[in-house]
Amino acid sequence: MTAVEILFRYAVPPSDAVTFALASTGEVYGIRRLNFDRAARTLRVEYDATRLNAAAVKQLVCQAGLEIVEGLPAVPVEAAQQQAPAA
Repeated sequence: MTAVEILFRYAVPPSDAVTFALASTGEVYGIRRLNFDRAARTLRVEYDATRLNAAAVKQLVCQAGLEIVEGLPAVPVEAAQQQAPAA
Protein backbone atom coordinates (compact mmCIF):
# COMPACT_ATOMS: atom_id res chain seq x y z
CA MET A 1 0.00 0.00 0.00
CA THR A 2 1.15 3.51 -0.84
CA ALA A 3 -0.65 6.14 1.23
CA VAL A 4 -0.96 9.49 -0.56
CA GLU A 5 -2.67 12.75 0.40
CA ILE A 6 -4.25 15.23 -1.96
CA LEU A 7 -5.59 18.62 -0.94
CA PHE A 8 -8.58 20.30 -2.57
CA ARG A 9 -9.54 23.93 -2.02
CA TYR A 10 -13.26 24.69 -2.34
CA ALA A 11 -15.13 27.96 -2.80
CA VAL A 12 -18.48 27.33 -1.13
CA PRO A 13 -18.80 25.47 2.18
CA PRO A 14 -20.41 22.08 1.60
CA SER A 15 -24.09 21.66 2.37
CA ASP A 16 -25.27 18.85 4.62
CA ALA A 17 -26.13 16.77 1.54
CA VAL A 18 -22.63 17.23 0.10
CA THR A 19 -21.06 16.42 3.46
CA PHE A 20 -23.03 13.18 3.68
CA ALA A 21 -22.15 12.31 0.09
CA LEU A 22 -18.46 12.91 0.83
CA ALA A 23 -18.70 10.76 3.94
CA SER A 24 -19.99 7.91 1.79
CA THR A 25 -16.86 8.12 -0.38
CA GLY A 26 -15.06 6.71 2.65
CA GLU A 27 -16.69 3.42 1.73
CA VAL A 28 -14.82 3.38 -1.59
CA TYR A 29 -12.01 0.83 -1.46
CA GLY A 30 -8.79 2.83 -1.35
CA ILE A 31 -10.08 5.98 0.36
CA ARG A 32 -8.49 6.03 3.79
CA ARG A 33 -9.42 9.36 5.37
CA LEU A 34 -11.16 12.69 4.70
CA ASN A 35 -10.31 15.82 6.71
CA PHE A 36 -12.00 19.21 6.34
CA ASP A 37 -10.33 22.45 7.36
CA ARG A 38 -13.27 24.82 7.25
CA ALA A 39 -11.17 27.90 8.08
CA ALA A 40 -8.84 27.26 5.13
CA ARG A 41 -11.69 25.85 2.99
CA THR A 42 -9.78 22.72 2.16
CA LEU A 43 -10.49 19.02 2.02
CA ARG A 44 -7.56 16.64 2.53
CA VAL A 45 -8.08 13.12 1.21
CA GLU A 46 -5.76 10.28 2.11
CA TYR A 47 -5.95 7.36 -0.29
CA ASP A 48 -4.13 4.22 -1.35
CA ALA A 49 -2.28 5.03 -4.58
CA THR A 50 -2.08 1.34 -5.46
CA ARG A 51 -5.89 1.33 -5.73
CA LEU A 52 -6.78 4.86 -6.91
CA ASN A 53 -5.12 7.80 -8.63
CA ALA A 54 -5.53 11.55 -8.10
CA ALA A 55 -7.96 11.88 -11.03
CA ALA A 56 -10.25 9.18 -9.60
CA VAL A 57 -10.21 10.82 -6.16
CA LYS A 58 -11.04 14.22 -7.69
CA GLN A 59 -13.90 12.64 -9.65
CA LEU A 60 -15.33 11.11 -6.45
CA VAL A 61 -15.16 14.46 -4.67
CA CYS A 62 -16.80 16.27 -7.59
CA GLN A 63 -19.53 13.62 -7.89
CA ALA A 64 -20.31 14.18 -4.22
CA GLY A 65 -21.06 17.81 -5.13
CA LEU A 66 -18.09 19.71 -3.71
CA GLU A 67 -17.13 22.65 -5.94
CA ILE A 68 -13.35 22.45 -6.21
CA VAL A 69 -11.48 25.68 -6.91
CA GLU A 70 -8.06 24.06 -7.09
CA GLY A 71 -6.35 20.79 -6.33
CA LEU A 72 -2.84 20.63 -5.02
CA PRO A 73 -0.56 17.81 -6.15
CA ALA A 74 -0.74 14.44 -4.44
CA VAL A 75 1.95 13.88 -1.81
CA PRO A 76 3.00 10.62 -0.12
CA VAL A 77 1.78 10.66 3.49
CA GLU A 78 5.30 10.25 4.90
CA ALA A 79 6.51 13.32 2.99
CA ALA A 80 3.47 15.34 4.09
CA GLN A 81 4.13 14.46 7.72
CA GLN A 82 7.79 15.48 7.41
CA GLN A 83 6.79 18.87 5.93
CA ALA A 84 4.28 19.63 8.70
CA PRO A 85 5.65 22.03 11.33
CA ALA A 86 6.21 20.50 14.75
CA ALA A 87 3.72 21.68 17.37
